Amino acid sequence: MRLPGGVIRKRGPVRLRMRFVMGATMRLISVVALASSLLAAAPAFAQGWTEYVNQNDFFSVSFPGEPKVQEITYETEFSLKLPARVYSVDNGPNRYSLTVVDYSDTATRHAERLKNCKADLGGGDSCGNPSRTELRGAMLHATWNLIKKGGKLTHLNYGVADLVEGHFLQITNANESRTFAAIHMHENRLYILEGTVQKGAAAPGLFQQSLQFLDKEGKRLRYQSIYTNGFPPPPHTQYR
Repeated sequence: MRLPGGVIRKRGPVRLRMRFVMGATMRLISVVALASSLLAAAPAFAQGWTEYVNQNDFFSVSFPGEPKVQEITYETEFSLKLPARVYSVDNGPNRYSLTVVDYSDTATRHAERLKNCKADLGGGDSCGNPSRTELRGAMLHATWNLIKKGGKLTHLNYGVADLVEGHFLQITNANESRTFAAIHMHENRLYILEGTVQKGAAAPGLFQQSLQFLDKEGKRLRYQSIYTNGFPPPPHTQYR
């Protein structure tokens, strides 16, 4: 399933450059053999990796193939049920996914839920609208959801992607696979990036580092200072 606005861009073939040095005949044969094996392996390595661009959810990310898209309901810290989409690719034993949750109307949803609160509960703190807290705590709530799934948390830190702040996690799962996750909040959308690879496999670096945020015209956004959701955005530089 591909939603409107989802575009696949194939990555070009891997190019290998080699400098041949004159030498003995046997050495030359060895170099040529090595070059042939590397060139044969390069297309297999690059094959299937695509840049997926989605203008509905304002992001682009690299996947090892075209992602399937699943509509889900995401439960927030204050028990709202929000619409969300999961973009995912299963590549052998490895899995790559990006979940996008739209928090844009949480204030309206909370207000609707609290309409009868004063009559039912007599007002007071119980009838306060927690939408600001909901937004400010969305990344932490998502981080906790990943941690409580189980496995051993081996790394947790604060970081940025194109200067959009976020949380970064590494978890070793019960089957010894490893999950590398990044969580960001941009324009009231929550982005949960998860790459899970089998034991002994390299970290999914290409996937981890490829997430980009887009403006309404589909152009890449990169800020000049750290972006924090809910505060006025800093100046940014646009890339086509």
